[in-house]
Amino acid sequence: MFSSATKKWRLVRSWTSGHPIWCAWQVTYRCNFRCRFCQYWHDPLGREPEPTPSDYAAGAKKLASYGTSMISLAGGEPLLRHDICDVIREIGRYHFPFLTTNGWFVTPQLAADLMNAGLWGVSISIDYADGARHNARRGMDGAWEQAWRAVEMLANARVHKHQRVNVISVLMDDNLDQLETICQQAAARGAYYMVQPYGHLKTGSKAYEPKDEVAPKLLDIRRRNRNFLSNPYYLARFDEFFRGGVPDCRAGQAFFNIDSTGDVAICVEEKTRPVANLYRDDIRTVHRRLRQASRNHKCTQCWYNCRGEVESLYRPSSLVVSLPTFLLDHGAARKA
Repeated sequence: MFSSATKKWRLVRSWTSGHPIWCAWQVTYRCNFRCRFCQYWHDPLGREPEPTPSDYAAGAKKLASYGTSMISLAGGEPLLRHDICDVIREIGRYHFPFLTTNGWFVTPQLAADLMNAGLWGVSISIDYADGARHNARRGMDGAWEQAWRAVEMLANARVHKHQRVNVISVLMDDNLDQLETICQQAAARGAYYMVQPYGHLKTGSKAYEPKDEVAPKLLDIRRRNRNFLSNPYYLARFDEFFRGGVPDCRAGQAFFNIDSTGDVAICVEEKTRPVANLYRDDIRTVHRRLRQASRNHKCTQCWYNCRGEVESLYRPSSLVVSLPTFLLDHGAARKA
C-alpha cells in the first residue's frame, strides 16, 4: 500500500509523463433514483454481473503499474453495492478514491466505514435549494432532505484532514438562481461546493439546457464563496459548451472510463465503444489503445467536471488554482 506522499508523487509523475490522471470507474449502473435528466438507471449494464472487490484489487494494481490516478467511483448509485467499502479500500492502496452519491443510503455507520476505508473525497448531488423541486427532478420523495443529512454525516465522519465532502449540482435551465444558496448551505455544514452543466448525451434531449448566459454569474458566485471549488477556467467555458461545444477534448489522454464490466473507453459517453478490457488485456495494450482512440476524437459535446476540471490542470494558471483541491490536506470547508 502506497503512503499518501508516495501517491501524490506518483500522480505528479503520471501527469508529467503524459499518462491519464483521472479515471471514472462505474462500479454499478443500478440506481434507486429515476432522475429526469439522466437515464443511466435503465442502462442494460445494470443487469450484468459486477466485479468483486478482488477484481478491483487486481485492476487497481494493474493501473498502478503506469502511475497513480484519481479514481471517481460512480454509477448508477455506488452505495447500492454492499461491498463498496471493500472496493474503496482496494483502490485506495494505490490511488485516490473519490465517490459520487445521491446520499440516500448514508447512515452514521456507513459514513464512518467509508471514511475509514480510505475515501479521499465524496460528492453528494443536490440541485436545488428548494426540496420539492429537487425531489421532483430526482424522482424520489425525501431525496433532498436525506442528501443534506448525508452531507452532515459524512462531514462528521472524516478521520483525515484531506478527506473532502462536496455538494455538487447539475446546472440546468431552472436552477441558476438556486446555486449560491446551495453553496452557502454546504458551507454551513462544513462542505465544499462544485457544479457541472447538464449534458444532453445522457438523455438525447437539450430541454434542460440554460437558455441565457451563465458563466459570469457562476464566476461571481465563486468569488463570493470560499467553499466554491470548481475551477474558474472550467466555469468560464460553460456558455461555450451550451452554445456549440468545447473543442480539443483530451479523453483517452488525460482521463478515461472503466465500466462495471471492466471495459475501458476514452470517456464515459464512449462506453459502448470500448478499446480494451482492464481484466483481459495487459496495461500496455490498454494505454496504447486509449492513445490511438484519442487521436481521432473530435467530440465537443460534453463538459462534465471529469473533463473540464482535469483539463484545467494542463493550463499553468488553472493548475495553481486546482492543486490545493486535489493534493493539500485541508478537507473541511469553513462553516458559515
